[in-house]
Amino acid sequence: MTRQPWQQMQNRFGLLFRAILLGLWGIGLLLTPACTGQANSQATSSQPSGLTAYANRPILTDTATVDMIVNTSAGKGSITLELDGKAAPLTAGNFVDLVQKGFYDGLTFHRVEKDPQPFVIQGGDPKGNGTGGYEDPVSLRPRQIPLEIAFKGESQPRYNQPTTAVSPDALLLPHKLGAVAMARSNAPDSASSQFYIGLSALPILDGRYAVFGYVTSGMDVVNQVKVGDVIEKAQVVAGAENLSTLQP
Repeated sequence: MTRQPWQQMQNRFGLLFRAILLGLWGIGLLLTPACTGQANSQATSSQPSGLTAYANRPILTDTATVDMIVNTSAGKGSITLELDGKAAPLTAGNFVDLVQKGFYDGLTFHRVEKDPQPFVIQGGDPKGNGTGGYEDPVSLRPRQIPLEIAFKGESQPRYNQPTTAVSPDALLLPHKLGAVAMARSNAPDSASSQFYIGLSALPILDGRYAVFGYVTSGMDVVNQVKVGDVIEKAQVVAGAENLSTLQP
């Protein structure tokens, strides 16, 4: 019983530390201009409705599996990502499309937060410093996607609506260990190509950042990643046929 106050202090410190990290989360992520999409209507078809601002964007209608080969200081390793296009169709579709374009090949992990508590590894920035994203090669404009959060019992995800104090049990894709999610700036519709992988359960991020899948194999490799480690190759190994285009 005499150790209980000390354990309570440790728990409070952990919560405070994660709150500080969340407050700093927007710093140095995506600084590209945000687009102006709005949506939150009921779905009446197989794709999200009310997303006219995001028409012609890639969309994943079911699951897909991505294998990512990473060169770490401990050697080359494979990370397998299972992506959920049913709960996060735009977010997963954007990622799968970029993988198929070879966009991530040769990019680095520019952010690794492990101490004093395991937090995230983050990569997918072509500039390598946390300020870049994907630009359409034709229009030369940044391609950005909305915040996409799917709640249990709702017919489609909510878009561009950050929500605080969300129970992980309320979400289809919570921030559990190995969650794969999109980084963004303060604007909810500013995610582009930067993604992160959770090194622990991070419920404080639930409702604020879009999870679109989970690591199903290779967490040992994830835990070995350091700043500057390179994604040698990312490829879709299953579910490529589930990638299509969001219709107007």
